[in-house]
Amino acid sequence: MAKQFDVLIVGGGVIGCSIAYQLSKRGKKVLVMEKNRLASKASKAAAGMLGVHTELTGGSPLYRLAQNSRNLYPALAQELKEVTGMDIEYVENGMIKLARTEEEAQNLVTVASQTEQDEQVEWLSPLKLSAFEPHLSKQVAGGLFIPRDGNVAAPKLTEALGLASVRLGADVKEYTDVYDFIVEGSRITGVQTSIGSYSASEIIVAGGAWSQSLLGKIGLTLHSFPVKGECFSVKCPRELVERTIFTEGCYIVPKVGGRLLIGATEHANTFDESISVSGMMSLMKKATEILPDLIHTDWEKAWSGIRPQTHGGLPMIGRSERWEGLSIATGHYRNGILLAPITGVMMADLLEGKENPLLHSYVGSSRKWN
Repeated sequence: MAKQFDVLIVGGGVIGCSIAYQLSKRGKKVLVMEKNRLASKASKAAAGMLGVHTELTGGSPLYRLAQNSRNLYPALAQELKEVTGMDIEYVENGMIKLARTEEEAQNLVTVASQTEQDEQVEWLSPLKLSAFEPHLSKQVAGGLFIPRDGNVAAPKLTEALGLASVRLGADVKEYTDVYDFIVEGSRITGVQTSIGSYSASEIIVAGGAWSQSLLGKIGLTLHSFPVKGECFSVKCPRELVERTIFTEGCYIVPKVGGRLLIGATEHANTFDESISVSGMMSLMKKATEILPDLIHTDWEKAWSGIRPQTHGGLPMIGRSERWEGLSIATGHYRNGILLAPITGVMMADLLEGKENPLLHSYVGSSRKWN
């Protein structure tokens, strides 16, 4: 007799694994199906930044969601270590959002003045910035210091969420291609895969940029598109920066072992994961302009990832109104790692019928895909 599942999740990236972990914690029988290995696509490529303020402001509909999600990380890191023994390398090392012109500086000063006191955001003049990070270029006009932001090792986070789910009773099937749904009337009751058919009370599609190809089988259009991002890493014989450095078109993220991750380019509407010379040259130019001593570091490697972007710029988190038993969690774009914890909680709440105020105030924007 086939095993019965409460929830079947299509996609073993950070979003799918976060949902699986939260549902497994609540005693649900969960099955995760992944075409490749867990954490093999965008979740493996991500720099792992937890930057609430780098791209978002208090006026963004994502801001409060991102803030709540970042604040879940200290407890989540401890939970995952206790359940799996894995260290996701969570650090609250802070971020600095650089201003390269006086106009950018004035904008960031305004942002600092409008941010809640709990965030402890501080404007750093060029002189003070130099004291904080002495190796940065002296040509910048200052920076916004965001002490509560940080970063994690994105692949380890995803792997730990997946392993924790299994330890709590979930099943994971890697190298399994989900190519269609099983439909009974207006309800989705299961999926057809490369190893057979599987049924569950609830189906969640969390396949990132690849979600549309599956959902198109039942006539759903996400109004989303893939965006390739290229990154590279170097090894440093000495510490060049203590905090994550963020500016338009470039970020530098310090990691354990004296590594720096530098990213990321943007190439829209492509699933081509090749790495371009032009992309690497552009990143190197931007990175060395803000951190000149990068030229003295040792090259490690380069890679790319395909991120899911929506035309509205907001992720899609919620139930389908057209199909019973179907939910979607995708379109997180550059904020997948940041938003993974809260997405897992929100989806678990949704499937349990609980009133989550974050979900109800936010997910209305995703109704375009129904």
